[in-house]
Amino acid sequence: MSNQTTVTEFLLLGFSDIRELQILHFVVFLVIYLAALMGNLLIITAVALNHHLHTPMYFFLVNLSILDLGSISVTIPKSMANSLMNTRSISYSGCVIQVFLFIFFISADFALLTVMAYDRHVAICQPLHYATVMNRRACVQMAAGVWISGILYSALHTGSTFMISFCGGNMVDQFFCEIPHLLKLACSDSDLNETVAIVFSACLALSCFVFIIVSYVQIFKAVLRIPSEQGRRKAFSTCLPHITVVSLFFFTVAFAYLKPTFSGASGLDLMVGVLYSVVPPMMNPIIYSMRNREVKGSLSKLIGWRLFSKNKMSICLHL
Repeated sequence: MSNQTTVTEFLLLGFSDIRELQILHFVVFLVIYLAALMGNLLIITAVALNHHLHTPMYFFLVNLSILDLGSISVTIPKSMANSLMNTRSISYSGCVIQVFLFIFFISADFALLTVMAYDRHVAICQPLHYATVMNRRACVQMAAGVWISGILYSALHTGSTFMISFCGGNMVDQFFCEIPHLLKLACSDSDLNETVAIVFSACLALSCFVFIIVSYVQIFKAVLRIPSEQGRRKAFSTCLPHITVVSLFFFTVAFAYLKPTFSGASGLDLMVGVLYSVVPPMMNPIIYSMRNREVKGSLSKLIGWRLFSKNKMSICLHL
Protein backbone atom coordinates (compact mmCIF):
# COMPACT_ATOMS: atom_id res chain seq x y z
CA MET A 1 0.00 0.00 0.00
CA SER A 2 3.01 2.30 0.26
CA ASN A 3 2.95 3.17 -3.41
CA GLN A 4 -0.72 4.17 -3.17
CA THR A 5 -0.12 6.47 -0.20
CA THR A 6 3.05 7.98 -1.68
CA VAL A 7 1.63 8.68 -5.15
CA THR A 8 -2.07 9.34 -5.74
CA GLU A 9 -1.73 10.62 -9.31
CA PHE A 10 0.82 10.91 -12.09
CA LEU A 11 1.65 13.83 -14.36
CA LEU A 12 2.00 12.97 -18.03
CA LEU A 13 4.42 14.72 -20.35
CA GLY A 14 2.70 17.33 -22.49
CA PHE A 15 3.54 18.15 -26.09
CA SER A 16 3.72 21.87 -25.33
CA ASP A 17 2.99 24.50 -22.66
CA ILE A 18 1.77 26.97 -25.27
CA ARG A 19 -2.01 27.04 -25.42
CA GLU A 20 -2.18 27.37 -29.21
CA LEU A 21 0.08 24.33 -29.67
CA GLN A 22 -2.01 22.38 -27.18
CA ILE A 23 -5.09 23.05 -29.29
CA LEU A 24 -3.13 22.05 -32.40
CA HIS A 25 -2.10 18.81 -30.69
CA PHE A 26 -5.74 18.14 -29.83
CA VAL A 27 -6.85 18.70 -33.43
CA VAL A 28 -4.05 16.55 -34.92
CA PHE A 29 -4.71 13.69 -32.51
CA LEU A 30 -8.45 13.99 -33.13
CA VAL A 31 -7.92 13.63 -36.89
CA ILE A 32 -5.60 10.65 -36.38
CA TYR A 33 -8.01 9.02 -33.95
CA LEU A 34 -11.02 9.47 -36.24
CA ALA A 35 -9.02 8.14 -39.19
CA ALA A 36 -8.01 5.04 -37.21
CA LEU A 37 -11.57 4.51 -36.00
CA MET A 38 -13.05 4.90 -39.46
CA GLY A 39 -10.44 2.70 -41.12
CA ASN A 40 -10.71 -0.18 -38.66
CA LEU A 41 -14.50 -0.01 -38.47
CA LEU A 42 -14.69 -0.09 -42.27
CA ILE A 43 -12.50 -3.20 -42.33
CA ILE A 44 -14.71 -4.91 -39.73
CA THR A 45 -17.91 -3.92 -41.53
CA ALA A 46 -16.62 -4.90 -44.97
CA VAL A 47 -15.59 -8.36 -43.78
CA ALA A 48 -18.79 -8.89 -41.81
CA LEU A 49 -21.10 -7.99 -44.70
CA ASN A 50 -19.23 -9.84 -47.46
CA HIS A 51 -19.64 -13.61 -47.10
CA HIS A 52 -16.80 -14.16 -49.60
CA LEU A 53 -14.44 -12.75 -46.94
CA HIS A 54 -15.58 -15.19 -44.24
CA THR A 55 -12.25 -17.02 -44.34
CA PRO A 56 -9.57 -17.56 -41.66
CA MET A 57 -7.34 -14.77 -43.00
CA TYR A 58 -10.10 -12.15 -42.77
CA PHE A 59 -11.37 -13.54 -39.47
CA PHE A 60 -7.95 -12.79 -38.00
CA LEU A 61 -7.91 -9.43 -39.78
CA VAL A 62 -11.15 -8.47 -37.98
CA ASN A 63 -9.52 -9.43 -34.67
CA LEU A 64 -6.51 -7.28 -35.58
CA SER A 65 -8.77 -4.30 -36.28
CA ILE A 66 -10.54 -4.76 -32.93
CA LEU A 67 -7.19 -4.86 -31.11
CA ASP A 68 -6.01 -1.77 -33.00
CA LEU A 69 -9.18 0.08 -32.03
CA GLY A 70 -8.57 -0.84 -28.41
CA SER A 71 -4.88 0.09 -28.33
CA ILE A 72 -5.36 3.54 -29.85
CA SER A 73 -8.41 4.23 -27.68
CA VAL A 74 -6.36 3.64 -24.52
CA THR A 75 -3.82 6.41 -25.12
CA ILE A 76 -5.10 9.11 -27.49
CA PRO A 77 -8.41 10.19 -25.83
CA LYS A 78 -6.74 10.89 -22.47
CA SER A 79 -3.95 12.85 -24.14
CA MET A 80 -6.50 14.89 -26.14
CA ALA A 81 -8.55 15.59 -23.00
CA ASN A 82 -5.44 16.77 -21.13
CA SER A 83 -4.48 19.13 -23.95
CA LEU A 84 -8.01 20.51 -24.24
CA MET A 85 -8.34 21.09 -20.49
CA ASN A 86 -4.72 22.26 -20.08
CA THR A 87 -3.86 19.58 -17.53
CA ARG A 88 -1.43 16.66 -17.34
CA SER A 89 -2.77 14.59 -14.47
CA ILE A 90 -3.94 11.00 -14.52
CA SER A 91 -5.12 9.20 -11.39
CA TYR A 92 -3.20 6.26 -9.94
CA SER A 93 -6.03 3.85 -10.79
CA GLY A 94 -6.35 5.40 -14.25
CA CYS A 95 -2.65 4.81 -14.84
CA VAL A 96 -2.96 1.18 -13.73
CA ILE A 97 -5.89 0.63 -16.10
CA GLN A 98 -4.08 2.36 -18.96
CA VAL A 99 -0.95 0.23 -18.48
CA PHE A 100 -2.95 -3.00 -18.27
CA LEU A 101 -5.08 -2.30 -21.35
CA PHE A 102 -2.23 -0.96 -23.47
CA ILE A 103 0.06 -3.91 -22.73
CA PHE A 104 -2.86 -6.28 -23.32
CA PHE A 105 -3.69 -4.85 -26.75
CA ILE A 106 -0.05 -4.59 -27.84
CA SER A 107 0.89 -8.13 -26.73
CA ALA A 108 -2.30 -9.61 -28.20
CA ASP A 109 -1.54 -7.73 -31.41
CA PHE A 110 1.89 -9.36 -31.69
CA ALA A 111 0.50 -12.80 -30.84
CA LEU A 112 -2.19 -12.38 -33.50
CA LEU A 113 0.37 -11.37 -36.12
CA THR A 114 2.21 -14.60 -35.29
CA VAL A 115 -1.00 -16.60 -35.79
CA MET A 116 -1.61 -14.79 -39.08
CA ALA A 117 1.87 -15.79 -40.23
CA TYR A 118 1.00 -19.42 -39.46
CA ASP A 119 -2.24 -19.03 -41.44
CA ARG A 120 -0.33 -17.77 -44.49
CA HIS A 121 2.21 -20.58 -44.08
CA VAL A 122 -0.48 -23.27 -44.14
CA ALA A 123 -2.33 -21.58 -47.03
CA ILE A 124 0.73 -21.45 -49.29
CA CYS A 125 2.91 -24.35 -48.14
CA GLN A 126 0.07 -26.83 -47.44
CA PRO A 127 -2.83 -25.64 -49.64
CA LEU A 128 -4.47 -29.09 -49.85
CA HIS A 129 -4.69 -29.34 -46.05
CA TYR A 130 -5.65 -25.69 -45.45
CA ALA A 131 -9.40 -26.29 -45.02
CA THR A 132 -8.72 -29.10 -42.56
CA VAL A 133 -6.02 -27.40 -40.51
CA MET A 134 -7.57 -23.93 -40.43
CA ASN A 135 -11.15 -24.98 -39.77
CA ARG A 136 -13.63 -22.79 -37.89
CA ARG A 137 -12.96 -24.44 -34.52
CA ALA A 138 -9.19 -24.10 -34.87
CA CYS A 139 -9.47 -20.42 -35.83
CA VAL A 140 -11.72 -19.66 -32.84
CA GLN A 141 -9.34 -21.50 -30.51
CA MET A 142 -6.35 -19.59 -31.89
CA ALA A 143 -8.12 -16.25 -31.54
CA ALA A 144 -9.20 -17.14 -27.97
CA GLY A 145 -5.62 -18.13 -27.18
CA VAL A 146 -4.42 -14.75 -28.44
CA TRP A 147 -6.84 -12.82 -26.21
CA ILE A 148 -6.24 -14.99 -23.14
CA SER A 149 -2.44 -14.86 -23.51
CA GLY A 150 -2.66 -11.08 -23.87
CA ILE A 151 -4.62 -10.81 -20.62
CA LEU A 152 -2.19 -13.06 -18.72
CA TYR A 153 0.86 -11.29 -20.12
CA SER A 154 -0.56 -7.87 -19.29
CA ALA A 155 -1.50 -8.97 -15.76
CA LEU A 156 2.09 -10.17 -15.22
CA HIS A 157 3.61 -6.87 -16.35
CA THR A 158 1.07 -4.62 -14.65
CA GLY A 159 1.27 -6.50 -11.36
CA SER A 160 5.08 -6.52 -11.26
CA THR A 161 5.17 -2.79 -12.10
CA PHE A 162 2.70 -1.51 -9.52
CA MET A 163 3.93 -3.77 -6.72
CA ILE A 164 6.92 -1.46 -6.34
CA SER A 165 6.94 1.80 -4.38
CA PHE A 166 7.08 5.11 -6.24
CA CYS A 167 9.07 7.78 -4.47
CA GLY A 168 11.01 9.39 -7.31
CA GLY A 169 8.30 11.92 -8.09
CA ASN A 170 5.17 11.48 -10.18
CA MET A 171 6.20 12.98 -13.53
CA VAL A 172 5.97 10.36 -16.31
CA ASP A 173 8.21 11.25 -19.27
CA GLN A 174 5.61 10.16 -21.84
CA PHE A 175 2.15 11.25 -22.96
CA PHE A 176 0.68 8.03 -21.52
CA CYS A 177 1.58 5.68 -18.67
CA GLU A 178 4.44 3.61 -20.04
CA ILE A 179 6.21 0.99 -17.94
CA PRO A 180 9.87 2.00 -18.64
CA HIS A 181 9.12 5.59 -17.58
CA LEU A 182 7.16 4.45 -14.53
CA LEU A 183 10.11 2.33 -13.40
CA LYS A 184 12.26 5.48 -13.33
CA LEU A 185 10.06 6.67 -10.46
CA ALA A 186 10.67 3.54 -8.37
CA CYS A 187 12.41 3.82 -5.02
CA SER A 188 14.91 1.09 -5.95
CA ASP A 189 17.03 0.92 -9.08
CA SER A 190 15.79 -2.52 -10.03
CA ASP A 191 13.08 -4.93 -9.02
CA LEU A 192 13.43 -8.69 -9.29
CA ASN A 193 9.82 -9.27 -10.36
CA GLU A 194 10.04 -6.70 -13.14
CA THR A 195 13.43 -8.02 -14.25
CA VAL A 196 11.98 -11.51 -14.57
CA ALA A 197 8.99 -10.10 -16.46
CA ILE A 198 11.24 -8.20 -18.87
CA VAL A 199 13.42 -11.25 -19.57
CA PHE A 200 10.33 -13.42 -20.06
CA SER A 201 8.70 -10.92 -22.43
CA ALA A 202 11.92 -10.49 -24.42
CA CYS A 203 12.22 -14.26 -24.90
CA LEU A 204 8.54 -14.51 -25.85
CA ALA A 205 8.72 -11.65 -28.35
CA LEU A 206 11.92 -13.04 -29.87
CA SER A 207 10.34 -16.48 -30.20
CA CYS A 208 7.32 -15.03 -32.01
CA PHE A 209 9.54 -12.98 -34.31
CA VAL A 210 11.75 -15.99 -35.14
CA PHE A 211 8.60 -18.05 -35.85
CA ILE A 212 7.35 -15.36 -38.25
CA ILE A 213 10.72 -15.18 -40.01
CA VAL A 214 11.00 -18.97 -40.39
CA SER A 215 7.40 -19.14 -41.66
CA TYR A 216 8.05 -16.56 -44.34
CA VAL A 217 11.32 -18.16 -45.41
CA GLN A 218 9.36 -21.35 -46.10
CA ILE A 219 6.57 -19.33 -47.73
CA PHE A 220 9.01 -17.63 -50.13
CA LYS A 221 10.56 -20.98 -51.03
CA ALA A 222 7.11 -22.38 -51.81
CA VAL A 223 6.10 -19.30 -53.82
CA LEU A 224 9.24 -19.47 -55.95
CA ARG A 225 8.34 -23.06 -56.87
CA ILE A 226 4.97 -21.96 -58.31
CA PRO A 227 5.30 -22.35 -62.12
CA SER A 228 3.04 -19.51 -63.26
CA GLU A 229 3.97 -15.87 -62.77
CA GLN A 230 0.35 -14.98 -62.02
CA GLY A 231 0.24 -17.60 -59.26
CA ARG A 232 3.42 -16.24 -57.71
CA ARG A 233 2.08 -12.69 -57.86
CA LYS A 234 -1.20 -13.72 -56.22
CA ALA A 235 0.60 -15.58 -53.44
CA PHE A 236 2.90 -12.62 -52.76
CA SER A 237 -0.06 -10.22 -52.74
CA THR A 238 -1.70 -12.14 -49.88
CA CYS A 239 1.51 -12.01 -47.83
CA LEU A 240 2.73 -8.48 -48.53
CA PRO A 241 0.22 -6.63 -46.29
CA HIS A 242 1.00 -8.92 -43.36
CA ILE A 243 4.76 -8.53 -43.85
CA THR A 244 4.38 -4.76 -43.93
CA VAL A 245 2.23 -4.70 -40.78
CA VAL A 246 4.62 -7.01 -38.91
CA SER A 247 7.63 -4.90 -39.90
CA LEU A 248 5.92 -1.65 -38.91
CA PHE A 249 4.79 -3.05 -35.55
CA PHE A 250 7.97 -4.88 -34.57
CA PHE A 251 10.50 -2.21 -35.48
CA THR A 252 8.55 0.65 -33.90
CA VAL A 253 8.14 -1.30 -30.64
CA ALA A 254 11.77 -2.46 -30.72
CA PHE A 255 13.00 1.09 -31.27
CA ALA A 256 10.83 2.35 -28.41
CA TYR A 257 12.05 -0.19 -25.86
CA LEU A 258 15.66 -0.68 -26.99
CA LYS A 259 16.65 2.98 -27.24
CA PRO A 260 19.06 4.19 -24.52
CA THR A 261 17.36 4.76 -21.17
CA PHE A 262 19.63 7.70 -20.36
CA SER A 263 18.10 9.86 -23.07
CA GLY A 264 15.73 11.39 -20.49
CA ALA A 265 12.62 13.39 -21.14
CA SER A 266 12.71 14.94 -24.58
CA GLY A 267 10.77 15.36 -27.77
CA LEU A 268 12.26 12.04 -28.88
CA ASP A 269 10.35 10.17 -26.16
CA LEU A 270 7.07 11.68 -27.35
CA MET A 271 7.78 10.96 -31.01
CA VAL A 272 8.78 7.36 -30.27
CA GLY A 273 5.63 6.93 -28.18
CA VAL A 274 3.49 8.21 -31.05
CA LEU A 275 5.43 6.03 -33.49
CA TYR A 276 4.53 2.70 -31.93
CA SER A 277 1.26 3.47 -30.13
CA VAL A 278 -0.54 5.61 -32.73
CA VAL A 279 0.94 4.95 -36.18
CA PRO A 280 0.37 1.14 -36.51
CA PRO A 281 -3.37 1.21 -35.58
CA MET A 282 -3.88 4.04 -38.09
CA MET A 283 -1.78 2.50 -40.88
CA ASN A 284 -2.88 -1.14 -40.67
CA PRO A 285 -6.31 -0.57 -42.34
CA ILE A 286 -4.65 1.49 -45.07
CA ILE A 287 -2.03 -1.20 -45.71
CA TYR A 288 -4.60 -3.99 -45.95
CA SER A 289 -7.09 -2.01 -48.03
CA MET A 290 -4.49 -0.72 -50.49
CA ARG A 291 -2.62 -3.99 -51.02
CA ASN A 292 -5.55 -6.40 -50.95
CA ARG A 293 -7.92 -6.44 -53.91
CA GLU A 294 -10.69 -8.33 -52.11
CA VAL A 295 -10.76 -5.89 -49.19
CA LYS A 296 -10.53 -2.94 -51.58
CA GLY A 297 -13.41 -4.30 -53.65
CA SER A 298 -15.56 -4.96 -50.58
CA LEU A 299 -14.90 -1.46 -49.25
CA SER A 300 -15.76 0.07 -52.63
CA LYS A 301 -19.05 -1.81 -52.73
CA LEU A 302 -19.82 -0.84 -49.13
CA ILE A 303 -19.13 2.86 -49.67
CA GLY A 304 -20.89 2.83 -53.05
CA TRP A 305 -23.97 1.15 -51.56
CA ARG A 306 -24.15 3.72 -48.77
CA LEU A 307 -23.83 6.60 -51.25
CA PHE A 308 -26.51 5.05 -53.46
CA SER A 309 -28.82 4.63 -50.46
CA LYS A 310 -28.35 8.26 -49.46
CA ASN A 311 -29.00 9.48 -53.00
CA LYS A 312 -32.08 7.30 -53.28
CA MET A 313 -33.39 8.59 -49.95
CA SER A 314 -32.83 12.22 -50.96
CA ILE A 315 -34.67 11.66 -54.26
CA CYS A 316 -37.62 10.12 -52.41
CA LEU A 317 -37.72 13.07 -50.03
CA HIS A 318 -37.78 15.55 -52.91
CA LEU A 319 -40.60 13.64 -54.58
